[in-house]
Amino acid sequence: MPYENTLNREYDAIRQVKSNRQLKTAIVIDDNPDVLSLFVELLELKHFQVVGTGRNGKDAVAQYEKLRPDITFLDVVMPNTDGLYALDLIREMDPNAIVIMITTDLSQDTAKRLEDLKATAVVYKPFDINDLVKIVNEIESNTSSPDKIKFFN
Repeated sequence: MPYENTLNREYDAIRQVKSNRQLKTAIVIDDNPDVLSLFVELLELKHFQVVGTGRNGKDAVAQYEKLRPDITFLDVVMPNTDGLYALDLIREMDPNAIVIMITTDLSQDTAKRLEDLKATAVVYKPFDINDLVKIVNEIESNTSSPDKIKFFN
C-alpha cells in the first residue's frame, strides 16, 4: 500500500493580522504526527501562518518549491528521505532560504553536514516555543554573518 501523507496541507489565502501586515509564512516538516500537530498549533499561536506541512524530505522539497515560505522548520531525522536531503535541494532552489533544522541528533557528523549545507540555525529538541520565536527574530534582525550557522539548545 503506498504511503499517503494525510498531514500535508496547503492554504491559498494569506491571513493578515489587525495591523494589516502579513504573518510570517512557514512550512513544518516532521515525521512524528503528534509533534507535527503540536508544532503547527504552537507556531500559529505565535502568529506564524503555517502554509504547509509534511512528513519527510521529499514532502519538504515539494512544499518549499510550491509555497516558497518565509521560514522552513525541518526535522533532521526522518524515514525515507531525511532533512539533510531536503536542505540540500532547498539550498539549490534558494541559497538564501531561512531553514531552521530541528533535531535530537547531537552527533558531530550531523552538525558538520548541517554546517556544510548552510542550515540557517539548528534547534535541539525539546525546545520552548518562545525560545524558537526569539531565534527567528534574531535571525531576521542579524545581517552581519548570514553564512554562520547558529546552534541553539
